[in-house]
This record gives sequence, C-alpha cells and structure tokens, in this order.
Amino acid sequence: MNFDITTIWNMVLEYAPMVLGALLTIIIGFWVAGFITKRARKAMEKRELDPSLVPFLSSMISVGIKIMVLLSAAGMFGFEVTSFVAIFGALAFAIGMALQGNLSHLAAGILILFFKPFRVGHFIVTQGYSGTVKEIQIFNTILTTLDNRVIIIPNGAITSGPIENLTANPTRKVPMTFGIGYSDDIDKARRVIEEVAKSCKEIDQSQPVDIFVSELGDSSVNFAVRPWVKTEDYWTVYFYMQEEIKKAFDKEGVGIPFPQMDVHVKEMAKS
Repeated sequence: MNFDITTIWNMVLEYAPMVLGALLTIIIGFWVAGFITKRARKAMEKRELDPSLVPFLSSMISVGIKIMVLLSAAGMFGFEVTSFVAIFGALAFAIGMALQGNLSHLAAGILILFFKPFRVGHFIVTQGYSGTVKEIQIFNTILTTLDNRVIIIPNGAITSGPIENLTANPTRKVPMTFGIGYSDDIDKARRVIEEVAKSCKEIDQSQPVDIFVSELGDSSVNFAVRPWVKTEDYWTVYFYMQEEIKKAFDKEGVGIPFPQMDVHVKEMAKS
C-alpha cells in the first residue's frame, strides 16, 4: 500500500494527540505509582510491619496502580477496557480458586502483622506447639522450640485457634509447687522457702512472693510458690528455685515425700 505525504500527515495529526496523551498518562501514572508506593512503604515501616511483608505489599500496590494506568492508556487508543477488565477478573478468579487455601493463609499472615498478637522473638503456644517466633512469612509462621527444632505452622491455623503469648508482658509469675511431709513444720517450711526466694537476685523483691498451702495431697502438704520475675528470667528462676529449695530443705531437715511402697511378708506356718 502506498501512502502519499498528505495521508501520512493526516494520520500523524489524527493519532499524535492520542499517542502523546497515552505517553503522558503512562509517565505521570508511573510517577504517581512510585510516589504512592513509597508513602505506603514508609507507613508500613512506621507501623513496624514484618520486613518480609513490606516489600511484598509495596510490590502489590505498585503493580496494581501501573495496571490501571496501562488500561487507561489503552482506552485512549479505542481499546475496549471492559474486555481487559473481564479477562483480568476471570484470571484472578481462576487463580483464587486454585490457591484458595494459600490465600487464606496470606490473609491470616496480614492480620497477624497488622494486629500483632505476637512478634518475632516472642515465645508463643499455638496449635499444640510452643516456641520462639523466628519469622513471620506470608503464608507461614516459623517457630524455634526450646530444643532447637523448627516448627512451620500455616498462618490460617494460627488465627483460627487460641494463641498464648508468654512473652508479651515484661514481667510474669513463675508458678511452682513444693511438697513437704505431714510430720514436717509448715511454718518452718514457709520460712525456708522465703529465704531461698530472697537469695535469688532475679526475683523482683519489690513484689510479694506468693507462698501458701495449696493442697493436702495423698502423701504430702503442697506449697504453691509464685514469685514475680522479668519474663526473660523465667527459666533461670524456675531452675534456681528447684535446686536451692531441695538443698535448703535437706539442710533444715524438712522432708520431701516421694512415692514408696511398703511390702509385708507373711510367713506361712509349716504343716
């Protein structure tokens, strides 16, 4: 097909405004996308969202705005934008149905990061597992147990059940039970426990230590002991008290009952 100068010039005059308009739309739109993405990223960092999620959400915001800009530019050339939207909608629906479970975990992960029932470094109990939160990913939360095992739990499972956060508060009580014999002096045992508690530097001495008889057991009188400690000192105080109470009871002659069985042998008379 041959084009003369007049035809070419007419085509330039006809399409030039649309091309320039589309180019300006794309340039300005992409700039706006970058500006909004940066502001959103700063807002998420200010809210102390998990670092692994900030780039993901920022990318989603940027891609979403750029797609709208490109659709707007395509509309300037007479393309049917509604057709593109329908195609994108059908693809999104198909992908959503295929990844329904993963999308629920994604939504749960976003809820965890926004509402912060726990953070990285907290010790939690959930779905029958306990451990320190090592990482909050988009679909899963990774725990490290006390014996250094790695537990990977889907975020949807975490948000669908109870969560016990043991390190959310800066201080907590250490519940312990110590038993003495029925023949031992209760007041003496209480005094020994108080002295051991005062000797532990990790225990908050400004708070009263709960020491009371909690149960009259089958073979022991049980004391409930609950001192206040910093959360990070929980296990240090627990193990210290277990060892030092035993030593102090032995020194003061306070008995600690233990399961035992008496066997009586009856000699049969010889015929």
